[in-house]
Amino acid sequence: MASWCVRAVRQSYLMLASPAVLRASPRLLCTAAQQKNGPRPEEEAEKVDQSSAEKTLAEAKSQVEEQLKDMTEKYKRALADTENLRTRTQKMIEDAKLYGIQGFCKDLLEVADILEKATESVPKEEVTSQNPHLKNLYDGLVMTEVQIQKVFTKHGLVKLNPDGAKFDPYEHEALFHAPVEGKEPGTVAIVTKVGYKLHGRTLRPALVGVAKAS
Repeated sequence: MASWCVRAVRQSYLMLASPAVLRASPRLLCTAAQQKNGPRPEEEAEKVDQSSAEKTLAEAKSQVEEQLKDMTEKYKRALADTENLRTRTQKMIEDAKLYGIQGFCKDLLEVADILEKATESVPKEEVTSQNPHLKNLYDGLVMTEVQIQKVFTKHGLVKLNPDGAKFDPYEHEALFHAPVEGKEPGTVAIVTKVGYKLHGRTLRPALVGVAKAS
């Protein structure tokens, strides 16, 4: 037992005296001293620089995000404005197609009025086979009037003859108000000149007399 103890002491002494242990000792002592004394100034400066860089990157990221958000909003507004402009332009084109002939139609309305007055002025009792010249003339006027109304209808021009209808200020122009027997107040009693609508829009209001309460 004593000899074993002697051998164990010798081995421990040899390990402590070995060059590897002696070389490692200064480093171990240095590391322990650093842990005891705290981090070096270089490490502190490195940490400060890293923190400053992270803060700068965060600020740059925030600015880029704000710019991206602003550009996205501007892009959306530009798209909306472009779509509104396209819609308005398309509406103007469609209106031009529909109502571009309204000036020409107004001029033709005078011709239709003359034809209507001409047929109304012919005494119906005179339009017989015994008076062939007048009958042929009258039939020609009626046929011309019918044909021109067909052309008007083909292009969206519709006659307004509101006799007995309720007065509508958007389609009728009242020349007078008077009590008329057999007519309800607020209705059209007399039509002095028919009106016309072009594709649902009043081109010329009908000239009317409106019945009122007596």
